[in-house]
Amino acid sequence: MTWEFISSYETLKNLGISIGIFLLFLVFRKLFTKYIFQLILRLSNKTPTEFFTYICLAFEKPIRWLFLIIGIYVSAKYFPFMEQKNPLFLNLVRSAVIIIITWGLYNLSSSSSLLFTKVNERFNIKIDQILIPFFSKALRFIIIAISFSIIAQEFDYDVNGFVAGLGLGGLAFALAAKDALANLFGGIVIITEKPFSIGEWIMTPSVEGTVEDINFRSTRVRTFDQAVVTVPNATLANESITNWSKMGKRRITFNLGLTYDTPKEKIERVTRKIDYLLRNHEAIHKDTIFATFDKYNDSSLDIFLYFFTKTTVWAEFLKVKEEINFKIMDILEEEGVSVAFPSRTLYVSPQTESFTQAAASMERDEQ
Repeated sequence: MTWEFISSYETLKNLGISIGIFLLFLVFRKLFTKYIFQLILRLSNKTPTEFFTYICLAFEKPIRWLFLIIGIYVSAKYFPFMEQKNPLFLNLVRSAVIIIITWGLYNLSSSSSLLFTKVNERFNIKIDQILIPFFSKALRFIIIAISFSIIAQEFDYDVNGFVAGLGLGGLAFALAAKDALANLFGGIVIITEKPFSIGEWIMTPSVEGTVEDINFRSTRVRTFDQAVVTVPNATLANESITNWSKMGKRRITFNLGLTYDTPKEKIERVTRKIDYLLRNHEAIHKDTIFATFDKYNDSSLDIFLYFFTKTTVWAEFLKVKEEINFKIMDILEEEGVSVAFPSRTLYVSPQTESFTQAAASMERDEQ
């Protein structure tokens, strides 16, 4: 390429046209972002379903880059230093378009959780919440895999040979990924048995908290002090899991210890009044209520209380428990009964007392 060609009028003119076309597409990109896309988004919000809005939001950034790709392709027709029909250039352009489409579909699949939820609500399809993240991640993996294979074929790469190569190394791969496979099958066990779902409160020997997400490898749980604990699915599937969110009621049980000088009649009245209180309280479950004089403890006469609240929400449960405790205190005050505390009574016999006085007298005589 000589200097005369570079500096010729025709070359400079084509270079200017090429740069002008590219800048024009940059302007189109700005106009699309500022006006056209916002107009499309407002129109999509008026449609009966939100699906079109999801598509618009998912493809917003990819379309911006699509303007640049088209601008580069069109401006290459007049670019004097490269041919538009160059095979490598065409492969790169086609690959860029595939990547942009993949990007949009990937974004759409990230909101597919919301799409699955809408489908579940509209058609009453019983899709468990724990399955939705799996569907979303599986869809993303399929999209990326298909995109990778198409781009590889654009550059004449033999995808079948690549897959066959993976088959030859399958045994080594399986041995190296045995923990990952164990976690994958653990996730499948969790999904099929459904011991918990997203948003539920669980307790295991490893962790206690609210389930935030489950993926192919692990389950993410947010504890009550706002820490996030990631538990491998293989570990979680082999542990005992208590799902507190499945409770229909919440238990309260304790012993109320009265002093030993409390008369029998007062113990009976206190027990009856507490039983009446529990059976007529609107927040207490009526199925199982026990308020009985239970046993003679070391330093107290114990009334056994066993009942359940209707609510399972922790904050509401504490409020009900507090209210019951205050009303029990009122009953004890009405009856003039005291709550016992751990104590011991020491009895000294007269002989022991005389011996102690004699020993003290002898000690004074010696002095």
